[in-house]
Amino acid sequence: METQKPKRERPKPVTFTDAAAARVREIMAGAEGKYLGVRVGVTNGGCAGMSYTMDYAADPKPFEEVVEDKGVKIFIDPKAILFLIGTQMDFVQEKLGARFVFKNPNQTAACGCGESVSITPAAAH
Repeated sequence: METQKPKRERPKPVTFTDAAAARVREIMAGAEGKYLGVRVGVTNGGCAGMSYTMDYAADPKPFEEVVEDKGVKIFIDPKAILFLIGTQMDFVQEKLGARFVFKNPNQTAACGCGESVSITPAAAH
């Protein structure tokens, strides 16, 4: 009789720091159950070539990667997955405001204002 090895959990393409997860949970609590989580992606634009996107996710879209981390559900745009593999989302509070920050190992450059980035897709394995 052949025994099966337990399946190893696949690494999450995007993870949250404790601060980011806490902030998203806070935002979702204020959404009164209208949304399932947050949708993360990238779009062309800005002086460095690409910008991160983040929005509410009311329902899953076809082919999206759905990740749960620290009690938060993330929906990842299928066109963005190779750009986001290994990314950690953080939430930072500074003197003049607070914002989500993407710590992305695939990012090769950022513009001076921090609104757009250059990203090289992760190598497919």
